[in-house]
Amino acid sequence: MRRPHLPAWLPVDPFIMGLLATVGLAALLPARGSAASVAEAASTAAVALLFFLYGARLSTREALDGMRHWRLHLTVLASTFLLFPFLGLAAHTLVPGVLTPPLYSGLLFLCLVPSTIQSSIAFTSIARGNVPAAICAGSFSSLIGIFLTPLLAAGLLGSGAGGFSADSLLKIVLQLLLPFLLGQALRPWAGGFLVRNRSVLGYVDRGSILLVVYTAFSAGMAAGIWRQVSLPRLGGLMAVEAVILAVMLAVTWYGAERLGFTREDRIAIQFAGSKKSLAAGLPMASVLFGAQASLAVLPLMLFHQMQLMVCAVLARRRARDPQTPRDSHAPQAPQATELPELAAGHVAEVSHAPQHPVPEAR
Repeated sequence: MRRPHLPAWLPVDPFIMGLLATVGLAALLPARGSAASVAEAASTAAVALLFFLYGARLSTREALDGMRHWRLHLTVLASTFLLFPFLGLAAHTLVPGVLTPPLYSGLLFLCLVPSTIQSSIAFTSIARGNVPAAICAGSFSSLIGIFLTPLLAAGLLGSGAGGFSADSLLKIVLQLLLPFLLGQALRPWAGGFLVRNRSVLGYVDRGSILLVVYTAFSAGMAAGIWRQVSLPRLGGLMAVEAVILAVMLAVTWYGAERLGFTREDRIAIQFAGSKKSLAAGLPMASVLFGAQASLAVLPLMLFHQMQLMVCAVLARRRARDPQTPRDSHAPQAPQATELPELAAGHVAEVSHAPQHPVPEAR
């Protein structure tokens, strides 16, 4: 008997399934008492490890080389850190009718996290866009997001994300910035080891993120936070996220056209400017929200799978668009060996479903 397969247009990221299984485990067997203290300490160490690996893998040289296309990168950054937050703030009008305050905080946090790297590259490649620009745009967004996302969250979410208290700022420095900078400093020596062992370290990445999710949702179970969520509220949240994603896809595509970008550049802008990074957002939320992190990351998890499904369909349609003579010279996708150094820190962001000659998810 043949094993059933999901339709090619319906990509389900296996890592999302792992996240859902982890949430189920936390609901059935949450960490309590001394076990919760151990899980919290392990989660703190996992967050530091994640950002150390991000720093060690992110090539600042390639990012700096890409600054020649500064208009494209500024457009992506404006979409990620200006337009997205504006839409998140506008969604406050839906509280409490559609969204509860905790769900709205998670939605606003979703709008503040940086863009993805590898999934932006993969979809840009499928759609025959400017892949080198997508690499640089995603790298810029991730690098700037390490510093900007916690500051935006503290400013816009106030006490719900720790505010500007000395304790929250110390957590940001010790768990996010310091490991990231240490990774960048050690990259000349650690880079070769990370490339040679990227498959094994990919499991470290995923395992660390799953530990962070388990700790956050265990704390949420202990606090009884799930009593605040109902199926109609979840349905309303998904509807709001669908509208935000549709607006961002339209604005990045047609706005880039008005700004005079070529078709291949518009593709890179659309896919890099309309996405949010699950791999970077989850550990940030655990630091900023503490016991409230379980509901804070729920909008991000839902949006991540939604953006994969929608962009997989859109990328295939873009690939079938007739190309003009100018488009026929679009940059070719880099070989797979060029990508792990840049994007290995974001292994959780690419669906493995599309059967196309695109960079393989690590």
